[in-house]
Amino acid sequence: MTLFDGISETAHADLGFAHATLDRAGWRREDAQWQKMAQDDPQARFILICNDTPVLQFDGSNLDALFTRAGYSDVAASQQMLFLGMERDAPMFGVHIDPLLFDELKIRADLKLIDMRSIVMQGLFSHGIANAIGTAKSMFMWHKRHAFCSNCGQPSQAASAGWKRYCEACKSEHFPRTDPVVIMLAVDGDKCLMGRSPHFPEGRYSCLAGFMEPGETIEQATRREIFEETGIRTGRVKYITAQPWPFPSSLMIGCFAEATSSEITIDAAELADARWFTRDEIKLILRGEHPKGISAPPAMAIAHHIMRLYAEAS
Repeated sequence: MTLFDGISETAHADLGFAHATLDRAGWRREDAQWQKMAQDDPQARFILICNDTPVLQFDGSNLDALFTRAGYSDVAASQQMLFLGMERDAPMFGVHIDPLLFDELKIRADLKLIDMRSIVMQGLFSHGIANAIGTAKSMFMWHKRHAFCSNCGQPSQAASAGWKRYCEACKSEHFPRTDPVVIMLAVDGDKCLMGRSPHFPEGRYSCLAGFMEPGETIEQATRREIFEETGIRTGRVKYITAQPWPFPSSLMIGCFAEATSSEITIDAAELADARWFTRDEIKLILRGEHPKGISAPPAMAIAHHIMRLYAEAS
């Protein structure tokens, strides 16, 4: 079994934000009467976002991300509602509340405001709930950044249960965007290429990554980013798996790329360092045993799984 022919494309169980359990029920988004009934359904549950941060119920020992209608009404009024989908027979909604309430909510004993990265890294909720929270966060950030029509500049309004914006002035429709990002290891037999960004923790190395550009395929973007950041040329590209990344709304597309050159020339504007690591070194890094203290990204991140797949390949 080779690296390029034998790697499973199934996302790993602990890959953050990648495991959706909701039926998005998109055909319900235009049905205003059904939406009203669903919000009043006693089984309906609501995910609250304030200032881009999830608001959680706290009873002194347990956290709960899902509010009842009465429960969230006791916290704050909704500024905007988003239909997330159906969890079995229960409708689920995202609720955006006034960001100015952030400091007030933060000191309430019955609530906790915890950022998305911490929620996933600490495994506070099931993968399905984490995915739903991330979806709500991404969507509300999109609404906040697209309050005005990009066609005519007039204010736009949320429509389709929160899944588009509509401009009354010029009749334009605007839909949420996802920014594709390639994230990859260039590999050359028993060694692979990793870099460290200037903002990484000391000793942290990871896969190279960069945004795809218009007109590019995944393969072309992978080769371009590796070459631009390190001067390494690559040939074959193997897609592995993907990870939704709600910071603010990206899709991380994981790949291996076969290196066809080996001399590194670092783009100092992008990287503080880049170097080749042997497969044995990657195993030590993942175990936290590298003699120079080099560390890997956490298990919630797709880069961690790309490294692990490489380490385990024959």
